[in-house]
Amino acid sequence: MDLHPRRSGTEPGPFSAFATTQTEDAHEHACSLQQWIQAYEQLSPGRFNGEIEEAWFGNVQVFRERTNQMVHEAGSSWKGSRTFGIPLNLEGQGWYCGESFDRDTMLTLHGGEELDFRTPRQLDVVAITTHKEVFNNYALRTKGRDIEAELGKRRIIPSSAEKMQELSALLLTVLDTARNTPHILGHAAMRKAMEHAIFDSLLAVIGNGVDALRPPSTSQARRQIVDRAREYMRHHVNEPITVADLCAELNVSRRTLQYSFQDVLDVNPVSFLRAMRLNGVRRALRNGDGRESVTDVALQWGFLHLSHFAADYKAMFGELPSETLRRRLGVPDAS
Repeated sequence: MDLHPRRSGTEPGPFSAFATTQTEDAHEHACSLQQWIQAYEQLSPGRFNGEIEEAWFGNVQVFRERTNQMVHEAGSSWKGSRTFGIPLNLEGQGWYCGESFDRDTMLTLHGGEELDFRTPRQLDVVAITTHKEVFNNYALRTKGRDIEAELGKRRIIPSSAEKMQELSALLLTVLDTARNTPHILGHAAMRKAMEHAIFDSLLAVIGNGVDALRPPSTSQARRQIVDRAREYMRHHVNEPITVADLCAELNVSRRTLQYSFQDVLDVNPVSFLRAMRLNGVRRALRNGDGRESVTDVALQWGFLHLSHFAADYKAMFGELPSETLRRRLGVPDAS
């Protein structure tokens, strides 16, 4: 079962002033950010609401993403890119590529790296994705700094609140400009000026080299356990997997497995597997041709107790699976 939806193309296209998308489904939300390959799985119960605003100009993609449920994000950005994200608002703790983060940290990812992001319950983040060679060449030319060498494999960059606020304010101004006066960014000189202003602000946030960066997290062992467990779950997602099966497959104790999932994803392994299956059913019901019944789809995803399944589905997504299917088929609500 393919859990990674794909958009056409892997690199940014021609200049597009502004786009905004509002979503009520985590999978739909994952497909909304242009030129990214992503899969989202909702982990906390309740109706999902998300919004993405994005602007493309010059060598950069600026976007703001808001979600109201805890989700696990997987995927990657477009080829040859480097992304920097700044949390504007968090409710609870988030986990990014094996490390926890807060509002005083900047997240980074380069094209080809696997995104591994367990968001907090409420997330509001503004980000820039740019050609990493263009940004690195700008840093070398203007500051004599090799940013890619400084960052290495680091995914989290601590910085001062003041510098983070300056960069996030600039990115929000870019989005406001693209939304309200898109013709301004139609001028090459303006796009270049905005790009360079963003690059300068990024360099200030990153600091003066590797000495400003904190060492890698000591929780990598737990993340590796979770990664291996998730991979096993994905390949056996419609089978009756037990915690004992996972412990035997990973050669770890039940306590180690439990602590690892709680630390990395803030859920226990049984709840995570159930969330994976529920998200799989929801994708199938929303994207299918309607020929399969809710029962058929539920059984395919390993739900044998259908009454429990319906209750779990409604608790997670705020509606019964039959309601999801009716909306997909355009059938009016019976009420």
